[in-house]
Amino acid sequence: MHSLNKVDDNIAKIGQLFPNSLTERKNEKGEVEYAIDFDVLRQELSSVIVEGNEERYQFTWPDKKQSILLANAPIAKTLRPCTEESADFDTTENLYIEGDNLDVLKLLQETYLGKVKMIYIDPPYNTGNDFVYEDDFAQSTDEYLANSGQYDEDGNRLVQNSESNGRFHTDWLNMIYPRLRVARDLLRDDGVIFVSCDDNEQVNLAKICDEVFGAINRIGPIIQNKQNAKNDTINIQKNHEFILVYRKNVQIDTGSCIVPSLIKKTVQYKDVFEENGKYYFLNDSITTRGLGGTLAARQNLGYTVYYNPNSLDKIAINDYDSTKAQTAQSIDEIYTDVTELLNRGYVPIRPPKVRGSLGCWTWSMEKFNEQKNNIVITGKPDSYAVKKRTFVKGENVMNIDGKLKYANCSENNIRSIWDYSTNDGTNALNAVLGKSNIFSNPKNLNMIMEILRIVQNKDSIILDFFSGSATTAHAVMQLNAEDGGNRKFIMMQLPEITDEKSETYKAGYKNICEIGKERIRRAGKKILEEQAAKDKSLFDEETPKLDIGFRVLKLDSTNMKDVYYNPSEYTPELFSSLTDNIKDDRTSEDLLFQVMLELGVLLSSKIEKTVMNGKTVFNVADGYLIACFEDDINDATVKAIAQQKPYYAVFRDSSMASDSVATNVEQIFATYSPRTERKVL
Repeated sequence: MHSLNKVDDNIAKIGQLFPNSLTERKNEKGEVEYAIDFDVLRQELSSVIVEGNEERYQFTWPDKKQSILLANAPIAKTLRPCTEESADFDTTENLYIEGDNLDVLKLLQETYLGKVKMIYIDPPYNTGNDFVYEDDFAQSTDEYLANSGQYDEDGNRLVQNSESNGRFHTDWLNMIYPRLRVARDLLRDDGVIFVSCDDNEQVNLAKICDEVFGAINRIGPIIQNKQNAKNDTINIQKNHEFILVYRKNVQIDTGSCIVPSLIKKTVQYKDVFEENGKYYFLNDSITTRGLGGTLAARQNLGYTVYYNPNSLDKIAINDYDSTKAQTAQSIDEIYTDVTELLNRGYVPIRPPKVRGSLGCWTWSMEKFNEQKNNIVITGKPDSYAVKKRTFVKGENVMNIDGKLKYANCSENNIRSIWDYSTNDGTNALNAVLGKSNIFSNPKNLNMIMEILRIVQNKDSIILDFFSGSATTAHAVMQLNAEDGGNRKFIMMQLPEITDEKSETYKAGYKNICEIGKERIRRAGKKILEEQAAKDKSLFDEETPKLDIGFRVLKLDSTNMKDVYYNPSEYTPELFSSLTDNIKDDRTSEDLLFQVMLELGVLLSSKIEKTVMNGKTVFNVADGYLIACFEDDINDATVKAIAQQKPYYAVFRDSSMASDSVATNVEQIFATYSPRTERKVL
């Protein structure tokens, strides 16, 4: 019941690629185990003879090797469901998980391997404050100085302010590195991760992400213009933060470096006109407005458009006289007077000035006269606009509120600078909770929604393992309501205790998780109310309801008792205590979720309780997994489960009514469902 041991897995993979690097050694218990001969492996990965350590490009810091070990090391923990703090526990596909996110990520790395479309995180910034995330390899200042070479040969310190210059970055890097290592495995091959940070660790974070995700998968930083930054620095005022963006795999499908999921699609509805059964909308592509440049640079585009507002006829005439341009006192003196057209009611339309100079058109005179039937002139005589018609297919035209509209879709790469005020994030949270000063600097809700739109996939899993006030969960629900999506969120948050003197504590929030859960409850209710006000048909029996619920799971020690004893420690009392290998305080639901983790069943899967032969049975994912942890299970109960033909069937060792029932399990399943995988806890 341990999470995946990444070291064993990595050794197996390397051994397949380079069998000669696979060796054996004795571990601390004296047992023989596989290991990698790194000298052989180094030589296999080099085209020249490797002799000793050589200088090379790398990014390292004290304890980095221990960070790698921490990322790979297994843990003996589990996730326990908490139905009383959940919302719509039985039907929701959303998860809210409380606990250290490194441990939680490890527990999910098998079940959610390659299933997450997008990760967004806003980890704690390195402002010099103590970290809540304290991992197992904390190092004292003296130990750090000794290991990092900051003493001279006589034992004198070489750096005066060693703690701020060294451990200041080291502690933060040791915190973020293993979490990104494990999180990468959860991403789909077409997945993307967004990481918010400030300039304290932006450079180091980019180097870590280059190593974890690969520099070739770097999409680039987004600069968030905070708009309302405080004047709290002695140097340059910090008006921005960063969002680092990385893809999982650049070689997806075509091997192209283009990521379709990072193309921003926009839709603009344009007014459509009908003429003889054909539909068109108007563009202003040939009006100047600075697009055509100056007449001095493009004299061939200096003609006059003569327009008859009565007959709607129009014609372009090259009446521009460049020889008069230097001496003319007004714009009319530069053009030849076409008296005949003026007498016939034509009005001259000339390009306006551009940046103080005479402007020009964007079309040549010849093209204008060829296409004049597709030209429409709008506006008043003193401000005519010359526009071209663009015809569209009738099936793309729709009637919206009595007006004909055309949906004009365009695709553009996302821009690198975003304007999202940090105050808006605070205001959105305050509006939902009905109180202020509850959470410092929550992320901008609209910014997270914009990230979700970029990712595009409406039926995907969204992960945030530094959930904070649960802005990401709020954004997922809000966007699902707007575009009919079916995105599912997984929020992770350490239940950090709030200060008893703070407004947060006084408002009843004893830890950060309580803020996030309450926000999701209230935001979901508000979103449903807004939907109902717009369209009550969204809530009929045939329409799928918006998922505003969440299953609360809490990190805890394994459900299994510690049964590792030396022979000298065995006593008669010990034998009786080990008749059941499950801890006394654990429920059937606790066991079910640990089994789901171990067998790779999504924790959001549908769970139904049924009764078979008088025993409570869990049916997960419509019969994919059936589990029964009741006492005194007999052959009839086992037979009833086998007849359902599940993929997995799980029982508790102590649940069998007798030894004969335990013996008969295999025979019963061999008869009724031989393909079912059986497991006994």
